[in-house]
Amino acid sequence: MSTKKIGWIGLGNMGIPISQQLIKAGYPVTVYNRSKEKEASLKATGAGIAASPKELIQQTDVVFIMVSNDEAISEIFNGDAGLLSAKTTGKTIINMSTVSPGISKEMAALCKEQGNHYLDAPVSGSVKQAEEGQLVIMVGGEENIFEQAKPVLEKLGKLALLVGGNGAGNTAKLAINTLLGFHAQGLAEAIVFAQQHHIKTEDMLNIINNSALGNVFAKIKGDAIIKDNYQAAFALKHIAKDLRLAKTEGLNSPLAKVAYQTFQEAEAEYGNEDIIAIIKQISK
Repeated sequence: MSTKKIGWIGLGNMGIPISQQLIKAGYPVTVYNRSKEKEASLKATGAGIAASPKELIQQTDVVFIMVSNDEAISEIFNGDAGLLSAKTTGKTIINMSTVSPGISKEMAALCKEQGNHYLDAPVSGSVKQAEEGQLVIMVGGEENIFEQAKPVLEKLGKLALLVGGNGAGNTAKLAINTLLGFHAQGLAEAIVFAQQHHIKTEDMLNIINNSALGNVFAKIKGDAIIKDNYQAAFALKHIAKDLRLAKTEGLNSPLAKVAYQTFQEAEAEYGNEDIIAIIKQISK
């Protein structure tokens, strides 16, 4: 796959650093993004620019997608100048978006009808991990297609793991993001409880980070709380959306019900801030 021409659709917080990793790895990369100003930074590092998804897939062998929701995926595939309108064959489409398992199964079937291949390959990790090629990539699809794609996926992450057929990667991502919601809310609740009893936030975080409960997430998000910095690395609105998707897939456990309610209530006011802004909701 190292000689393949790669297309990238979606230049958000994660899409830009991940596509830059592909350029650094020596792949010829062409990008498409609805907001054209975001294409400039990729063009400056050697990427080509396509006018539409249709043009992109015509120029490349492997197309990566990273956009925000099912509706965006449907438009990218089924729009007037969408991927499927090109009527190509033999292409591999790798959807790294956090979307529903259902949309992946639907798009995989449409790709197969045209003689193309589809993998759902969402990632765990934030901007820092994307910049360092240290993401965790969970993949759904056919094993032989995964094995063909694995060399390029390994340029982007420290782990690329096939977990099942189409849609399984999305399901795994919803599961890990559910746990992410638990971590964020749990950390926030512990800090707020400590604050209410006059324990300094810095001291509480020092205890957490030096205990068996310490982890990278607690350190990074704890620092954000101390610095009152809620600029989104992973926006709260995205975890709220992911919990909605998980609920649609049948997630109905006790902690999930509570996290779902908390993040839905917080989304309107804090949706564009970082996930750990959930502490503001809990502090009310």
